[in-house]
Amino acid sequence: MAKWTAFPHLGEFQFDAAAVRRHWSRLHAGDAEPLPSDPAALDAWVLFHNGEFQRALEAGLKAGPSGLTVANKATCIYANYLEKKEKARLDLFLEAAHRAEAQVASEPDNPSAWYWEAYALGRYSQGISVAKALAQGLGSKVKDALERAIALQPRHADAHIALGAFHAEVIDKVGSLIGSMTYGAKKDIGMKMFQHALTLHPGSPIALIEYANGLVMLEGERRMKEATRLYEQAAGLAPADAMERLDVELARAELED
Repeated sequence: MAKWTAFPHLGEFQFDAAAVRRHWSRLHAGDAEPLPSDPAALDAWVLFHNGEFQRALEAGLKAGPSGLTVANKATCIYANYLEKKEKARLDLFLEAAHRAEAQVASEPDNPSAWYWEAYALGRYSQGISVAKALAQGLGSKVKDALERAIALQPRHADAHIALGAFHAEVIDKVGSLIGSMTYGAKKDIGMKMFQHALTLHPGSPIALIEYANGLVMLEGERRMKEATRLYEQAAGLAPADAMERLDVELARAELED
């Protein structure tokens, strides 16, 4: 395995197993992931929250089934924020999607398995172009997996965010009529998903960012002022871990552009 680009703020977060266990509900307010009983899986989560994403992947895979979720999350977050080579980035999303698909087959009642399959395929779709992904049938797969994740875990804020983004991006690319008739994408559902995600996890920087993006995609430039306010709110948050640090940095970078 090629060496991954390091998280640029290594050492900023110094969790150990006890600290991750103590702060679990805050660290996992977005995905409602249950605290693992397997110490090896918990150790992989420690690496993830500290920003050691490649080690988290390796430790998660070594832990077996109990570590698949952290392995997939580490892969996707790294690919989304830190991998600079586009082909490598897309390959990582596909690897995570395939692992999650296998996890779904063995654990069909695991909302995280459905979510990470959807997330990985969704980011892959953005990489090859949403229009191309829709033509390949990936849109329906993403939507179905997110809806399944939410049905299994209604408090999965991140799944609500991703489903809101699905509705917004499809409508933005193909329009409301085709989006609704062909892909089941609806503006009002997208808005509700973003808003409910923020109800579930009001301190989520990525929820604020995606909601801002969704507002502009669904309602145009007239919502730009509100979108900017949401970005400013995200940029001002205190990150709970390495992943949120990357989210906050994204918001700050967007405001500077």
